[in-house]
Amino acid sequence: MLDIAAICLVVAALFAYINHRLIGLPTTIGVMVIALAMSLMIVGLDTVGIDHGLRDYEASFVGAIDFSDVLMQGMLSFLLFAGALHVDLKALRHYRWQVTGLAFFGTLLSTAIVGLGMWAVLPLVGVELPFIYCLLFGALISPTDPIAVMGILKSAGAPKSLELVISGESLFNDGVGVVVFSLLLGVLASGAVPSAVDVGELVLHEAVGGIALGLALGYVCFKLLKSIDHYQVEVLMTLATVMGGYSLASHLHVSGPLAMVVCGLIIGNGGRAIAMSNETRQYVDVFWELVDEILNAVLFVLIGLEFMLIAFSAPLITGSAVAIGMTLTVRWLTVGLPVWLAGQRLRLPQGSSVVLTWGGLRGGISVALALSLPMGEHRDTVLALTYCVVVFSILVQGLTIGGVVKRAIAPSGQGGA
Repeated sequence: MLDIAAICLVVAALFAYINHRLIGLPTTIGVMVIALAMSLMIVGLDTVGIDHGLRDYEASFVGAIDFSDVLMQGMLSFLLFAGALHVDLKALRHYRWQVTGLAFFGTLLSTAIVGLGMWAVLPLVGVELPFIYCLLFGALISPTDPIAVMGILKSAGAPKSLELVISGESLFNDGVGVVVFSLLLGVLASGAVPSAVDVGELVLHEAVGGIALGLALGYVCFKLLKSIDHYQVEVLMTLATVMGGYSLASHLHVSGPLAMVVCGLIIGNGGRAIAMSNETRQYVDVFWELVDEILNAVLFVLIGLEFMLIAFSAPLITGSAVAIGMTLTVRWLTVGLPVWLAGQRLRLPQGSSVVLTWGGLRGGISVALALSLPMGEHRDTVLALTYCVVVFSILVQGLTIGGVVKRAIAPSGQGGA
């Protein structure tokens, strides 16, 4: 495991350096482009018979990494806490209903529509996928990922209100998506449709339990931070809270992602403003920004390398194009259209519906959930569909969202949605 971690870090650092010196893309997108290009080159060399075992080596290396476990039980806690740490909770309260509607109801509605749509359309292109797997695909592809897009939104001059809604939605719908996916995975394993009471108990335990744990962790950490003024110890306390809290959530079978988001919001607002000195605040910010950047670089390298594990066919490529169109269409129906219809009542700038639709990027969580499905033909199909949607989302939507913001948002940042 140490060798694998060392190789991942070295490769991520090398690719980040190459991107910074020669390509100039946002770091997360740049390292993924290089990793994907390397995988494609190795596949091409193997096709003409001159790869000298490179394809087998990369495939064995990537196969030795449990991507789902690495992300869901390792990276995710740090990434969600770091993301929530810099969200202005006071400003977020003004958009709490918008974020709640998009993150909770939007994710649930998207899961259902994507699942039904894929079940109806995939057979027309020669891809057979049972209904429960179509719903699982809808659940894992509906959560959005703010990692790649937030920096681009800032550089494009997107209004703060829009940044806040996108980041808030993404932070919370990750937790919602994981809960829905877990529920559907239980249906797949048992073969029985749960009753409304069973669903209610699971949601109450996972979601409400995760939020309650996050509140408790944040409060305890806040009180401990407030009682001392020693930046080394305080940075260590935040790190321990994230690692210990996520592990505790796993043992309690509550939503770790929601716990980390809530905990990050408490520490990032009350903790930074009241419990930390200026020196401590600076060190905490720098530490978590570095953790965020490093883990994101590694994560996106792994996404690029995962190409080696995908078995593509002509029907699957066509099905992937269908999946891309389906997810974008449903994103518009469940997010863009309601925002557009609500107009100025949501207090978002004109053109926000377009940005929210195109800026709904999918990322590593979707790939990790797909990899967690039971081994078999249907799992391989879902993985291929998911991978293509994620790659399109990051490379095409991620690289063009800045231009979309500049064209769609009114110069004054005012007006309807």
